[in-house]
Amino acid sequence: MTATAKRPDVDLSIEFAGIKAPNPFWLASAPPTDKAYNVERAFEAGWGGVVWKTLGEDPAAVNVSSRYSAHFGKNREVLGFNNIELITDRSLEINLREITEVKQRWPDRALIVSLMVPCVEESWKAILPLVEATGANGIELNLGCPHGMPERGMGAAVGQNPDLIEQVTRWCKTYSSLPVIVKLTPNITDIRVPARAALRGGADAVSLINTINSITSLDLDNMVAKPTVGTQSTHGGYCGAAVKPIAMNMVAEIARDPETAELPICGIGGISHWRDAAEFVALGAGAVQVCTAAMLHGFRIVDEMQDGLARWMAEKGYRSLSEFSGKAVRNTTDWKYLDMNFQTIAHIDQDKCIECGRCYIACEDTSHQSIAKLVDASGTRRYEVIEEECVGCNLCQITCPVQDCITMVPQPSDKPYMSWNEDPRNPFRETA
Repeated sequence: MTATAKRPDVDLSIEFAGIKAPNPFWLASAPPTDKAYNVERAFEAGWGGVVWKTLGEDPAAVNVSSRYSAHFGKNREVLGFNNIELITDRSLEINLREITEVKQRWPDRALIVSLMVPCVEESWKAILPLVEATGANGIELNLGCPHGMPERGMGAAVGQNPDLIEQVTRWCKTYSSLPVIVKLTPNITDIRVPARAALRGGADAVSLINTINSITSLDLDNMVAKPTVGTQSTHGGYCGAAVKPIAMNMVAEIARDPETAELPICGIGGISHWRDAAEFVALGAGAVQVCTAAMLHGFRIVDEMQDGLARWMAEKGYRSLSEFSGKAVRNTTDWKYLDMNFQTIAHIDQDKCIECGRCYIACEDTSHQSIAKLVDASGTRRYEVIEEECVGCNLCQITCPVQDCITMVPQPSDKPYMSWNEDPRNPFRETA
């Protein structure tokens, strides 16, 4: 498939922080974008852009062996992916030459260069003109790598310090005319703080999330974590499908913060399907980056991503991403503003029920005992919701293996909207 949607009624092209791309699907800075060979294969497959694996000063970083581990589901499905790889281990000269050549051959694609150098003004002043000379479309500041580089005063060591984020961003805006995207670490208490710092420094956009500190599993025979280097291991950066909920929350927090509401966001974290991308866009992202899914399934997944997103947009009547970007932000709020008078109750479709009893077991053992187990004279089981006991927690719906067998039905009410601030049950409620 080409890098643009085949549907004439849908336009997947974007302009993000002044950077144009034929579609919003970019490869994140990681092994898939480490060299020209990989990047050109990605562009041939249809990716709209790439963020070149992080460049640094010479001498280049030295990596260890092994580097990856995973958190598996019961059928060896990779739920989460962990790495202890550092930034590029190739020389700056080789990387800059290849970036120049690739950009010349693929002028219509977004090519962003990820950077990480010591938190010294002269280091940034020296590398930025070299990157700009390649013809790259922008730079991404890697202020989030959680392993190896923070020990050297870089990566998350900078990304966890708002003053340093602002300072480095300002240096980049001073010594380069390229759009500056600041990549944020999730290993922090409040993601809004670094986003605001990046904005104060003049950032054109932020991208998030970088990887999460993690240990995925242990070799219990040898009592060492994975990946194992000799007889030792270390914490690494966690990514993949398991981090998507964390990433979406952080994207939403920045999108709905009045101070950063207009700051462009590139969403990263667990994106492996067109629906994932649509959800990030609805929460305010203007582009998305993918890594783990490409590493597990290859570059051709972008074909399904483009096709699926275009079909869904056409079905909903959206002609461009801008028509639904951020539409879910206004419906995302703090808990205290939720409607305390809203009530929903579970309903079991008896025609779809396979009588497995998982809903009953979950509710009876761990929830509100609001599902009755009925057995007739022939021994046939039937499960029914005890409506007066149901609190609408959704647990039964989540545990049910049959799609749409259990639905949550909003209950009619003549009560007006009431937030927790107004609720008489709140001992600290706000009064007029």
